[in-house]
Amino acid sequence: MSVLALQEYEFERQFNEDEAIRWMQENWKKSFLFSALYAACILGGRHVMKQREKFELRKPLVLWSLTLAAFSIFGAIRTGGYMMNILMTKGLKQSVCDQSFYNGPVSKFWAYAFVLSKAPELGDTLFIVLRKQKLIFLHWYHHITVLLYSWYSYKDMVAGGGWFMTMNYLVHAVMYSYYALRAAGFKISRKFAMFITLTQITQMVMGCVVNYLVYSWMQQGQECPSHVQNIVWSSLMYLSYFVLFCQFFFEAYITKTKSNAAKKSQ
Repeated sequence: MSVLALQEYEFERQFNEDEAIRWMQENWKKSFLFSALYAACILGGRHVMKQREKFELRKPLVLWSLTLAAFSIFGAIRTGGYMMNILMTKGLKQSVCDQSFYNGPVSKFWAYAFVLSKAPELGDTLFIVLRKQKLIFLHWYHHITVLLYSWYSYKDMVAGGGWFMTMNYLVHAVMYSYYALRAAGFKISRKFAMFITLTQITQMVMGCVVNYLVYSWMQQGQECPSHVQNIVWSSLMYLSYFVLFCQFFFEAYITKTKSNAAKKSQ
């Protein structure tokens, strides 16, 4: 065992990844059902809330965000440590192409936990609807497509999954911690929110880079298990996220900053 390898916890050691992968291969299309129910709940919820006063829900939101923050932090530490070990001992190509992330020690549990977590994470939107906040296209589009792609890809144990999941764990660890602090009433600098969006944009760029590497190595006949259809869908997803997050960054931070500055000068 490498000196950089992480010590396994008992629940990680006992996790049966073969059974998990088999279940996902048989049931991954249920993600479409979850997505349809999610969309229906959004439409129905917003219709109902038109006639009602908004709910405060501060304490439930703090608890919800703290739970997801803790899950993401732990997931980021475990998968990040595993990926760092692979990078430093076996190199970049192995970290991208090796399927050991799905069935290796430590990471196998967190890979499955990651894809399953995309279903309960849909609950984020419930707070937006019940609190009558602005629901932007990026929010619900991102939730649906991540759920669909994660379940679709896990069943095939595609190359690049370790990078995709670890990056998402890292970003969510920061993002949900920020949400929890905000919901608890702490005043957080606007620059921290900007930093989170920039990390999300960076994540999308890295996702496209990983897809390019997988495709290039596949074309060269090297062992990098994926298929073109998956790479196409993944690349389209990451590119769309990149455009939408850049648009959000510009509208939320650049345009508003200029508008506020103009008002102050009047």
